[in-house]
Amino acid sequence: MTLHALEAARRLAPRLAARAAGHDRDGSFPVEDFQDLREAGLFGLMVPRELGGAGATFAEYAAVATELARGNGATALVFNMHASVTGALGAVTEELAEALGVPDEALVARDRLLRAAAEGSWYAVAMSERGAGARLSQLSTVYEQVDGGWRIKGSKTFCSGAGHADGYLVAARSAADPSVVSQFLVPAGPGLTVEPTWDSLGMRATSSHDLHLDVTVPADRLLGGVEGLALVVAQLMPHWLVASYAAVYVGVARAAVEAAAEHLNARGLAGLPAVRARLGRADAAVAAAELVVAEAARRVDAEPGDAETNRWVWRAKLLAGTTAADVAASTLEAAGTSATRRGHPLERLYRDARCGSLHPATSDVCADWLGISVLGGDPDRDGSAPRW
Repeated sequence: MTLHALEAARRLAPRLAARAAGHDRDGSFPVEDFQDLREAGLFGLMVPRELGGAGATFAEYAAVATELARGNGATALVFNMHASVTGALGAVTEELAEALGVPDEALVARDRLLRAAAEGSWYAVAMSERGAGARLSQLSTVYEQVDGGWRIKGSKTFCSGAGHADGYLVAARSAADPSVVSQFLVPAGPGLTVEPTWDSLGMRATSSHDLHLDVTVPADRLLGGVEGLALVVAQLMPHWLVASYAAVYVGVARAAVEAAAEHLNARGLAGLPAVRARLGRADAAVAAAELVVAEAARRVDAEPGDAETNRWVWRAKLLAGTTAADVAASTLEAAGTSATRRGHPLERLYRDARCGSLHPATSDVCADWLGISVLGGDPDRDGSAPRW
């Protein structure tokens, strides 16, 4: 790196934290945070250097995401969606593109999208649907080829940053062949309608509203230029659909430890052995989760898509989600009733942390995949439901 990006994230974290309570209270999108991210050049974090970006590795992304989450987990979570889009696009090498049959014109379109990100555009992800979650094979949003492009029609839920992004990564199934799943980069504008449905327990500032689509996009908005690549890319790059969340929730967990320490010192509770023990256990648990996330990220960079790498990816997501929830709950109890008041950092962090296990793949699903793998099975073949 990108030392510059990591330093920028550390510098911005206190500013994000200062705004977090207000956006959480109002359920409003942190527009100022994203102005700061743009000015710091962080939207180009995963964009290759030759296209104007920082060319960060997955491990470098994880370090940046963790720092941002120490400021505001909701901001870091929305940033993660953008990094997932640009990271997956940037990881398509010429060799991989040739193997996947990606035409030259699709690579030109990809480079245009990545250059725009390096210049300050940011993208949201419109994948999940009611009743289907993030399982690509179960989507009801459909697309069909029309003169000059593609018509996409359907509805998405949990679209973080809805109404604020410059474009949306939309997953849809072919109307002609429902077994074919493709992805499109749909620009913000006519044909997209945001329904304000997001009023959640935690991560309230992500503005993860429903997004309704009835839109026609140019032919070059089909990512990869080939129908049916979505499931292939999910198999090749599961870290963007799983482990990228882990870095965010490790940052939330670390923020809970730091907020608890500040509160306990201010209230004169640090002299109680039981309180100190809770904080010590929390610190150790977060440090362990940080190491697992770092190891998973290191393996993603070294051997992406490898079976053992994927096991580390699942471990990272599982441990980050459960650790964040456990640590936030324990430190809140150590801090006492005063920390449960609305507006207290620990109260917000407790609610944000509780969402970590629910993001796809959920902690239960990750644990199931790991269990199948430990038993010598194949999660794709032996699981009770399709992974994607």
